[in-house]
Parts: sequence; structure tokens; C-alpha cells
Amino acid sequence: MNNIKIQKSQLNGQVKLSGAKNSALRLLAASLLTGDDIELTNFPNGLLDVQVHLKMLEVLGKNYTTELDSVRVTEDRNKTTNHLLWEDRSIRNTLLILGALTARTGEGRVPLPGGCKLGERKYDLHVMLLENLGAKVWEEDDYLCAKVDGKLKGTDIVLPMRSTGATENSIICASLAIGKTTIWNPHIRPEIIDLIDMLNKMGAKIKVFGQKCIEIEGVPELNGVKHSVIPDNMEALTWAIGAVITNGDVEIQNFPFEHLEVPLVFLRESGMKFYRGENSLIVRGGESYPIEISTGPYPGINSDMQPLFAVYGAMSKGESKIIDLRFPGRYGYAEELAKMGMQYKVDGDMLVIDGGVPLKGATVTALDLRAGIALLLAGMVADGETIIENAWQIGRGYENLESKLKGLGVDI
Repeated sequence: MNNIKIQKSQLNGQVKLSGAKNSALRLLAASLLTGDDIELTNFPNGLLDVQVHLKMLEVLGKNYTTELDSVRVTEDRNKTTNHLLWEDRSIRNTLLILGALTARTGEGRVPLPGGCKLGERKYDLHVMLLENLGAKVWEEDDYLCAKVDGKLKGTDIVLPMRSTGATENSIICASLAIGKTTIWNPHIRPEIIDLIDMLNKMGAKIKVFGQKCIEIEGVPELNGVKHSVIPDNMEALTWAIGAVITNGDVEIQNFPFEHLEVPLVFLRESGMKFYRGENSLIVRGGESYPIEISTGPYPGINSDMQPLFAVYGAMSKGESKIIDLRFPGRYGYAEELAKMGMQYKVDGDMLVIDGGVPLKGATVTALDLRAGIALLLAGMVADGETIIENAWQIGRGYENLESKLKGLGVDI
């Protein structure tokens, strides 16, 4: 999927949410902690990043079989290795793969995450936590390597910032470490709770004390498990916002209410009309009003959500303001939306949108996954045809996108 062409459309009908991308990738990394079978249901097999990760597991000696929305991961003990020799597109989840390999086998070697060098998108917290647990970590060619004499040893890990990835890697590493590990200042989010739930089912001993700390008593080994992946809250928000801006009528099935309480409050106050079904959210149009949001740790609005809110603001008459406290200035997508007519300015670290100006179809580029889906939403309300280049980015996080859009009546 290199390009997407989309015409002005109205979202109508039912759509079922897929399993969460961010959770699925973490659970796949955790499957490396055991030689037993892992079965995951409500699993987004169609995602590009998931397919890359499964192929990485295959290189490491795992076999997998997929069927509809489930995957089964088994181990071929004759092929297991802790060196991920990989030349295709890398993903940031290689950092968690490194943690899992080091925790279980005492060493690991993985491609630099996403092909980036230290300093571009830093992974210093991951190096720090592995070193705290007793490993030696170094770069070699385009690989990141770690090794420990014997096993990792439990310790206090103090995270200087609430990092999702570093929290996850600390949990994965500490599960098989000797003794007790306490993670201070963790980032507690739905996908992290999902990871902890699965690991505890596998025999790990993990306790969560809110945003204060996580305590982990290391165990010698972990067992296999069958586990259901949580629904994708980013996909949920996408269909909800899309229904409002296109003045549609959408029932979003498998909706994770408990994970989206704060965004839903903002959206209700900003004109969204929605109703709660038995296991679904029903959005019946509404009129989008200007929004003022800042991103923050869960349960707040996370950084990935702000491009969706920007499109919501663009469709609102008046001035909307967005400030991203996690990644200041992460507004590259706004320049692409401006090609469609969105009026904006960046004031310091704040994105200010002068909304209510009709959008027009244009040729735009998906700079990343979340920018891509924002452009797709904009294309649904723009006059004329919108062409989104680099649209493979959207496929990294939205499963069966074309069939779901067509099922909702979108001209794509």
C-alpha cells in the first residue's frame, strides 16, 4: 500500500476494533522469555509491524501459525539463537527483544532500533536499565549487544522520566532476574497492564503500586499461556473522531471505555455526541468545537493522539490549541494538513489551529503512522480527491484498513 486515494465520505455503520498494536508487539517480545507455547487471541495479524516482528521471532528459532485473529508461537529448540541477524526494516521493539534474550539466555544481539543511531531517537534508558541489572551493553557495527555473567540480578531501577518502553523492558528483564526488582516512576498504561497480566499468567510475580512503583520478584522460568490482547484505543479514537467530523453514525464494537476516559471527556465537551452500548460506543455525529489539550501520561491524552485532535480542531470554527509535553514540537504533520487548507502556526511548543476553513483535496505525505491517519481523516472531509503518499505507514498500526473503511461507506 504505497498510495491511498480518498474522496469526501461519511462514516456510517459498525466496525470492530482490532487488538492493540502497541500491546501485541510487547507480548510477542515477552514470548521469548519461555520455551513453552504462547497463544494470543484478538491478535492483529494484519499489521505490518506485527508481521515484521513475527519474522524476527522466526530468525530467533520460534515458529508461528496464524488463523484469523489468533497466533500461536512455538519454539524449535534446534534453531534457537540469541543473535537477531536482520537486514530488513527494523522496528523499535528490538530493544524489548534484547531485554528478553538477555534475561533468558544471558546475552543478546539485535539491530539498532528502527535503524537509528544513539542521539537520534535515544535508547539510553534501555542501556541504563540493563546495566543496572548487571549486564554489559555496547554497540557493534549496526547492532546493540548485551551480555551478563550468569543471570540478571534484581535491583532498584529509577526511571528519570515516565517512559513506556523502558518500563516494559524493565518488567521483561526483571521477570527472570535473581531477586527483587523495584521500578520507580514507571509509566502505567493499558498495554503495560496487559503485558503484566500475561506475564503473571505465565508464572511471573509482579505487583503494581499505581504510578509509584512496580515490584517484581524474579522466578527461574516462565510457562506458556493463552491470552487475549486488549482492543486498540488509537483505532477506537480514530473511528470516534471520524464519525463526528463526517457527521456520521458509527457503532464501535469492543470499545475500551476504561482506557479512554479522559479523551472521551474532552470530546464530549467539544461537541461529540455518543452513547454507550453493551460493549460498544455509538457516535451519532455532533458538531466539533475548538479544543485545548496538552498531552501527558496515562490516563491523559497521549502524544500519539494529538494529530487526531488536530484534525478535529481544524473542523471546528475558532481557535484550537495543542501542546505536546512528551515530544515538544512534534507537529510535522501540520505542514501536510496545510496543503489541504488547514491554517495554523507554531507558537513556541504550542500548535495553534485557526479552524473552520474548508479543506480541499491535495497530494500529501504520511510522515509517520499517526500523521498518516490524521491525513486520512482530513481526506474524508476535504472537497475533491486526496492522495496520501507513503501510506504504508498507516498499515503499521491499522489492521484491515481498506475493508473496514469500505464497510463504513468510505470512497477509498
